[in-house]
Amino acid sequence: MAKKDEPKQIEKIEDLPGIGSTTVDKLREAGYDDLMSIAVATPALLADAADLAKATAIKAITEARKSMEMGFKTGADLETSRLQVGKITTSSEELDKLFGGGVETGGITECFGEFGSGKSQIGFQLAVNAQLPKDKGGLGGKVAFIDTEGTFRPERIKQLAEAKGLDPKKILKNILVARAFSSDHQMLLSEKVEELIKKQNESVKLVIVDSIMSLFRSDYVGRGTLADRQQKINRHIHFLQKLADKYNLAVYITNQVMARPDIFFGNPTTPVGGHIIGHASTYRVYLRKSKGDKRIARLIDSPHLPEGEAVFKVTIKGVEDA
Repeated sequence: MAKKDEPKQIEKIEDLPGIGSTTVDKLREAGYDDLMSIAVATPALLADAADLAKATAIKAITEARKSMEMGFKTGADLETSRLQVGKITTSSEELDKLFGGGVETGGITECFGEFGSGKSQIGFQLAVNAQLPKDKGGLGGKVAFIDTEGTFRPERIKQLAEAKGLDPKKILKNILVARAFSSDHQMLLSEKVEELIKKQNESVKLVIVDSIMSLFRSDYVGRGTLADRQQKINRHIHFLQKLADKYNLAVYITNQVMARPDIFFGNPTTPVGGHIIGHASTYRVYLRKSKGDKRIARLIDSPHLPEGEAVFKVTIKGVEDA
């Protein structure tokens, strides 16, 4: 039995100071349903979510942080945690090599390029491959697919599944698809992924957003809206990273490109979204068309892999080595 002068041990959000049952319900409705979600929140957002005084929100965040292991770790500890990282094969050995063994969990992999460069096709292939057992290059889990451009095609998924000798109906049932119609809707759907994992016990191992910037570009037109747009993109991409970290799942996003008329030498196209998308993506890959069904992937940015290129092709069977 705890002594009176001993501080109360905080194990769940109900234990936080100044947080009553009504506030707990409001926090859960807003998605703050564990100590980690509160520990990493900002006082302003937490106060708005549950109608709290800012001082109460600060105290709750402080106590949540004290109860969590949020300090420094040794490099050796992080090396051990890296052993938990899973990888999804792209079905191309050359492309897998470029990615360091496949598209990995705990990070965001961005592929950008012109239309027809293979961005969505890689996404479709990953949606099938993520369901494979680990010894076959998958993660044995489900897929959440946020479609912002109306590009998802069940027929294509069936083709890819049949090419691998898998049951097309079973593969399709394990892909949870949502069509986004605005940038706010897109952000809401990414938050719904966490609900699927927590409330419906869905074993989501891959989140696909195809494409990340399309709706933001159409909703925010003109230089006057640029600051608001970039702030929202920043929140959206960091939420996706939080999902990747918290649930050890992989996030694959596709991105559009725009022409740069001021570039006279080299490639005149650049990915949209600015530095926010560039800095937030763990792995950044530029895709371009080559002869016939061949595509070239160039790794632009990675925390530990060297820049390089891989040639692959997209056929009726899916992504393959060229």
